[in-house]
Amino acid sequence: MIKALVLEQQDGKTQASVQNISSSQLPAEDVTVDIKWSSINYKDALAITGKGKIIRQFPMVPGIDFAGIVSASADPRFHVGQNVLLTGWGVGETHWGGLAEQAHVNGDWLVPLPQGLEARNAMIIGTAGLTAMLCVMALEEGGVTPESGEVLVTGASGGVGSTAVALLHQLGYQVAAVSGRQQNAEYLLSLGAKYVIERNSFSDAAKPLEKQSWAGVVDVVGGDLLAKVIAQTNYGGTVAACGLAGGYQLPTTVMPFILRNVRLQGVDSVMIPTERRVAAWQRLTELLPERFYQLATSEITLEQAPQIAADLLNGKVTGRVLVNLR
Repeated sequence: MIKALVLEQQDGKTQASVQNISSSQLPAEDVTVDIKWSSINYKDALAITGKGKIIRQFPMVPGIDFAGIVSASADPRFHVGQNVLLTGWGVGETHWGGLAEQAHVNGDWLVPLPQGLEARNAMIIGTAGLTAMLCVMALEEGGVTPESGEVLVTGASGGVGSTAVALLHQLGYQVAAVSGRQQNAEYLLSLGAKYVIERNSFSDAAKPLEKQSWAGVVDVVGGDLLAKVIAQTNYGGTVAACGLAGGYQLPTTVMPFILRNVRLQGVDSVMIPTERRVAAWQRLTELLPERFYQLATSEITLEQAPQIAADLLNGKVTGRVLVNLR
């Protein structure tokens, strides 16, 4: 028997409970992983609380991330005893996921744990950190260098934003962090932000073009805020957009893209090819300093996951939430 957080639906409402289930109940796949660590992401919180249409088939074990040890494998790429991690690929959404003591998964979805990275730290990074790294890579590929000017990070108190701030600082960028929680200013400064901007500073409706302020932007919010920062991006700048917590609509014009040569690059971490995924994980291993893992993390048990999921959606969680499944 293994312990798992199981989502069920009753009277149209999602019910989350920790249950003991048989390993035979897990979906049939070619690699079995004994999970040691998982995490709570924004998408997990939507799934667990039922506030987002993430889960369409019940029962479901949520958890889009996990790190653990292979305990059985019919895939020649992975062997018993090997340390692996998984993020994305619909796991925790359409396939039983990482908020359990064990998972059966397709070998195509796994990444060998990079040398020098502990499994616990891999889940402090998780999907959020992988997404942040892909955003930073998008800025680099768009030609944004530390010499180009300041880089803005929105939603900076969350998992993606926190990691983006730390990564950009390590790479020598001057980072301006946007947060709606000014009590987190010291936290963001300690991660490497040059200064912190109150989110209300961006509350006015965006003009087609505004004063040029940012060489690049990592946007986790979307909606009106994304429109605002696009209008403020420097000539030739790049905006990496990876979130829609503030809405999926984009009330902007083509003017920043045509008159200022601004690039808007969407960033997805769910279905990215394995080669790019592995490259991003290697860079995360090399770049993130030890203080990041200490500053950006809170650790919980599986039983605490439903309450933390609600807290995350209510803006009460800072940084990353690590789930201990050992």
